[in-house]
Amino acid sequence: MGPIRQVTVHGVTRSFGRTVALRGVDTSFSSGEITTLEGHNGSGKITLLGILGTLIPPTLGRVSYGPSDTGIVEVRRQIGWVSHESHCYPDLPPAQNIRLPAAIYGATEKACEGASRRFGVDAFADVLVRQLSRGQRQRVALARAMVHEPTFLLLDEPTTGLDREGTERLLVAVREEAARGAIVVFVTHDAGVAERIATRRLVLERGRFRA
Repeated sequence: MGPIRQVTVHGVTRSFGRTVALRGVDTSFSSGEITTLEGHNGSGKITLLGILGTLIPPTLGRVSYGPSDTGIVEVRRQIGWVSHESHCYPDLPPAQNIRLPAAIYGATEKACEGASRRFGVDAFADVLVRQLSRGQRQRVALARAMVHEPTFLLLDEPTTGLDREGTERLLVAVREEAARGAIVVFVTHDAGVAERIATRRLVLERGRFRA
């Protein structure tokens, strides 16, 4: 499979029992584009992110990954994901947390070192993750998500816990990933960040996009 250049959402509805999280959503995401997903809690943002990332199946509709649609395993190899929690291994240092996914995706040691420097992780690379601050753990999560140069980058509130310097490093990295050709979907409640980073802004209300 070649790189993912287009992700298209076709009439996606997702229900959890009687709760309808998404209601017939149609949209697409393109290479080089940074799309922010905004909206109140419960609007459907995280459900849509989970569906895009192949973790949540739609109740109705489908998602296609172009130019040549392919199986879920190949799609997942091209995804970089930062969730609201860092999900780092607490009893391993950052360096090993970055090397593990790098090995799975076939990224080099040089790529690991570059990802670490990119987010300033090299300053605490040998400290156990459980001893790090929330912002430091978030930097590790960001480095880990981008170490293999994903073509589809999914970010759930990635500025959580970051100080000003960490936020600036993140925004620079996101722009660099988009310039490289990645599709970036960036969930945020921060309108100021959205204004700075987005090439397109989508707002969800009760499972539908606001006009």
